[in-house]
Amino acid sequence: MKKVKILDKTFELYIEESEILRRITILGNELNEEFSDKSPLLISVLNGAFMFTSDLMKTLNFPCEVSFVKLASYDGISSTGAVKTILGLELNIQNRDVILIEDIIDTGNTLAAFIPILKEKNPKSIKLISLISKPKALKHPIHIDRTCFEIPNDFIVGYGLDYDGYGRNLRDIYVITN
Repeated sequence: MKKVKILDKTFELYIEESEILRRITILGNELNEEFSDKSPLLISVLNGAFMFTSDLMKTLNFPCEVSFVKLASYDGISSTGAVKTILGLELNIQNRDVILIEDIIDTGNTLAAFIPILKEKNPKSIKLISLISKPKALKHPIHIDRTCFEIPNDFIVGYGLDYDGYGRNLRDIYVITN
């Protein structure tokens, strides 16, 4: 599909699934080199990162665990500026290598609130990876270790990303046109 309508907005094709999967494979190969002798915990931020996490895990060949947290900071197409923890981390991460997986990093509000919480639990290391980053939207000094795509500050949906809960099921990523 070249265009999709979600609720009251129209979106056009931006990144095709084949390119998403190609970039995830490259990222997975890089992580395989870096973590070949380790057993990290992958922490995926719900809801948006579930598809990215699933496809990424299929490329990994080192022993790892996965856990999920649910954080929220969006209402519609805008960040609220406030971060809510809806589902927290239950595992002990002390002295563990952690790979924090985000679908998209734009303002950085969510991570600016969550990373200090992780650091209080004394992990051995934290690596931040993201499917998408928007460097021009970043409002916090967040270090992103790896990202598959850097994009302008446009609103996107698909491949786990949503508009008011809809559009996550799209295989491709679409950018808003109105």
